[in-house]
Amino acid sequence: MQVALDDYVWAAGVATDLVNTAPEVWHGEDKLPDLASLAAFAELRSLPEPTRAGDLRAVHRLRVTVRDLVDHPDQARLITGATALTSSIGDVTLLTGSARWAVSVRPGAKVADSLALVCGVGILGVVQSLGVERFRACGAPTCRGAFIDTTRPGRRRYCMPGLCGNRVNVANHRARKLSQEGFEKS
Repeated sequence: MQVALDDYVWAAGVATDLVNTAPEVWHGEDKLPDLASLAAFAELRSLPEPTRAGDLRAVHRLRVTVRDLVDHPDQARLITGATALTSSIGDVTLLTGSARWAVSVRPGAKVADSLALVCGVGILGVVQSLGVERFRACGAPTCRGAFIDTTRPGRRRYCMPGLCGNRVNVANHRARKLSQEGFEKS
């Protein structure tokens, strides 16, 4: 597996997806509760398939580490933490037939190793290209998710726009409707 160093948008998206599988985001429900769910997560992101229970525990530990980095967006801390995620996992190479640099995962790497590399590349790329202000908590009042905003304008507000954003919009719509009904009765 190779991760292009300039593909930080995809890598930051994987990091966001990982941190938002945690039970605290889903009011107690872990979205990676077992090896099968981890295998589905890995397959969707072209990561190595997990094969043992230790893979699940390693990914859960990684999830905590990445969430801690996203929650505390200090530039030096992000760089140190992301560098630690990538340092022992791969070798930097020039992609064949291209002027793009990539990190190749060493042979025998487990899913957690590959995922750490991807998350590290995403975090480092966003820090370098977009800045630390792109690491945010979800803006939905009932959500404890976090995300890395890689949108062009940098105004993303929700960890999962299709879920959290829609919930906020529905709540706002209902509040407006109730307000209008109360106004019409007056």
